[in-house]
Amino acid sequence: MKQKILHRAVKILGVIVSTVVLAAMLAALPSVPSAQGQDAATGAAIPPGTILPVRLNSSLSSTETKPGQIISARIMQDVPLATGGKIREGSKVIGHVVDVSSSTDSGMARISLQFDKVVSSGRTIPVRTNLRAVAGFMAVVESGTPEGPASSPLATTQVGGDVAYTSGGVVTEASTGQVVGKSVNDGVLDQPNAASRQGKECRGAVDGNDSPEAMWVFSSDACGTYGLTSILVAHAGRTEPVGVIVLVSEKGRLKLPRGAGMLLRVDQ
Repeated sequence: MKQKILHRAVKILGVIVSTVVLAAMLAALPSVPSAQGQDAATGAAIPPGTILPVRLNSSLSSTETKPGQIISARIMQDVPLATGGKIREGSKVIGHVVDVSSSTDSGMARISLQFDKVVSSGRTIPVRTNLRAVAGFMAVVESGTPEGPASSPLATTQVGGDVAYTSGGVVTEASTGQVVGKSVNDGVLDQPNAASRQGKECRGAVDGNDSPEAMWVFSSDACGTYGLTSILVAHAGRTEPVGVIVLVSEKGRLKLPRGAGMLLRVDQ
């Protein structure tokens, strides 16, 4: 038992050391544009803390994905901005793979990625994001399946447990029934709540930005990974290296499937 715990500790330590080395390497690169991009429609800055709900357009694999590979995701819900603007559903978020390690390299498979820009309404907007939550393809599909009899308002169970009543209804916490948001045509509008899950801390309002956010299929307190066996968020990108998201798998190959959902958050 002691040997098993020691072995796991050594593997996790290896990931931490690798992330620190990656931070040093990135520090030597030229600085990136400000994370506060501009709303594609109005030219207003995208406030820090804004949630970008996206669906991954292609799979990522620790055995097939290469460093430098371009990745893209689709914004799945109109994103309202505290400044009054909007980023339209169907816009793209573009990024790249920073680093990949198979399980044979470090004992724990790892993929590091970074999203760099939003492409919307003919504009390219530089951004820097961190990861709040990620869900596998099936978890996303199941969250979009209505439940309940046709004689009463149908509802869906969000990734993380919130209940969203369709046709413009409210969104409630499953455990307390407290109203936390409302349903809209392409998702839900909630204020993200502070949460702690899988050893990770997720923030609530950032810099006083308490406007409702586009949470798509996710709950107001969604945090970490869902429906992704053995995959954890080793680094969300909030600290150095800022903007770099590191996913790890404790059991062999890491594969994040096409159609996986993510809650990205624009950093300061």
